[in-house]
Amino acid sequence: MVTQRPFYRKKRFLIPLVIIAIIGILVGWFAIVTSVSPPEIADRSALTWSVTQPDSGLYQCEGNWLKQSESGLWELWLQGAPFERGVANGKLTKRLIYKQEDAFISQIRTMIPSQFYLRFLKYFIYWFNRDLDKYLMPEFKKEIYGISFSANPAFDFIGSPYQRMLNYHSAHDIGHALQDLMLVGCTSFGVWDEYSSDSSLIIGRNFDFYVGDAFAENKIVCFEKPDNGFGFMTITWGGMIGTVSGMNERGITVTINAAKSEIPMSARTPISILAREILQFAASIDDAWQIAKGRETFVSESILIGSGDENRAVIIEKAPFGLALVESAKNYIICANHFQDESFAEDPLNLETIRDNASLYRFRRVMQDITELMPVNPQSAAKLLRDQKGLNGNDIGMGNEKAVNQLIAHHSVIFKPGERLAWVSTSPWQSGPYVCYDLTKIFNTFATLQQRVEITETEQVIPADSFLESYDYQQFLQFCQMRTQLLDLLKTDKIIPLESSFFEKFHSTNPMFYEVYSLTGDYLQRLGKSREAIEMYQEALALEIPRWGEKEKIIRSMTKCKGQ
Repeated sequence: MVTQRPFYRKKRFLIPLVIIAIIGILVGWFAIVTSVSPPEIADRSALTWSVTQPDSGLYQCEGNWLKQSESGLWELWLQGAPFERGVANGKLTKRLIYKQEDAFISQIRTMIPSQFYLRFLKYFIYWFNRDLDKYLMPEFKKEIYGISFSANPAFDFIGSPYQRMLNYHSAHDIGHALQDLMLVGCTSFGVWDEYSSDSSLIIGRNFDFYVGDAFAENKIVCFEKPDNGFGFMTITWGGMIGTVSGMNERGITVTINAAKSEIPMSARTPISILAREILQFAASIDDAWQIAKGRETFVSESILIGSGDENRAVIIEKAPFGLALVESAKNYIICANHFQDESFAEDPLNLETIRDNASLYRFRRVMQDITELMPVNPQSAAKLLRDQKGLNGNDIGMGNEKAVNQLIAHHSVIFKPGERLAWVSTSPWQSGPYVCYDLTKIFNTFATLQQRVEITETEQVIPADSFLESYDYQQFLQFCQMRTQLLDLLKTDKIIPLESSFFEKFHSTNPMFYEVYSLTGDYLQRLGKSREAIEMYQEALALEIPRWGEKEKIIRSMTKCKGQ
């Protein structure tokens, strides 16, 4: 019998301790490197503020207020210094922030069901955003910090309130970088002079940023009067101070459209924060250009800038590696999801977007609509934004990404910046009535609201889309329900037989949309019914498919069936 030496016994005992120590050091180092310190606030007395209710449905907090319009939109007034505005915002919208965060996280869990990958994503985002606060103005950090005091502790497993509120402002950019997941596909346009019914500038946009239906349930129209810069309005959601669609009191409008980006390796200025800076501090197109030049961003974006006083609109095309100003030779301008300036003509990602995705198709459809509808007024602008047809009015199926109206919009908005008017869509998507806000009147009349009254211009409401009263609308709702059922089934390893009547009904709900046939083909392939699956794939390929990647996937599936 060989007796083990004490040295080796100690060595065997020490190795796991060394490993544990190394892991502990790495975890500690990661926590230190990725931690974000909140801004210094000298006066925190705002944290003692309370919310009062002077009238049914009206909530106040030290001169700030929140109420829900009869349209269903939430309306929020904020004023004062950054931290104080943030605190008031958080206290007034605490319930809405919780709902928004819950909806966002639930959708992420739906998209990424694996707990392992969710944890990986969490740590990746913390690493990715470790320097995010260095690219935000102190003003914006203070405002976000003020809001964070109202963040719900139920989500502290994601991170500290301030850090996760900060990180959420880059979610839009990461969604843009992951554009192939179909999170984004926005469309916007501007018309003036002979293309406008009264020659004044009209801006229209659909914000097609989709992270689940629940995410779009509680839209906020925020009116903000900061102590530094111009007063402005934005269409936003709980906890968000960035701008995706907005107009300021000087008649400057800002809307953002995603362009194709590589997945970034580290954070810079989030696009919504850059857009917010333009909105708060720009009085002209040149001001907006100078602000955009001075900020680094980590994704590519088209920023449509309208100016009521200058009566024109331009597009600032902003990429991590370049910047361009697009001006139109005609009195209209169109923005989809590709860059138009010649300086990006050879950019491989931009060429890929033009060649393989839906952007150029939608661009051409908007051009057709503007030509057919000119001279455009707010009512015809709404008709354009609600257009579900393809080129030349072809039926391409409800929900097709090639349509201007993809039936997924978080919101749609029409601006008439010369008169400081904005029409904001109500649910669902851009199909509900567009309610009108007069920015000048709101800033002059409703800043000190003491009772719950309607602040919209009721005589200027654009009626709901007749689509909501149609048989097609009921069919689309049925399509969405059945599509979800089939997708859930395809995610499992089980083979659950469905009656042929299910697919007959499914096809009838949206017969010109390729996906009803491609999904049916996927199901039949799962059952081993190759011949029937090929027939379905052929049906899908005969229809308008928005992305080349989707067409390739169908062709691969069909080829696999032929080999079986």
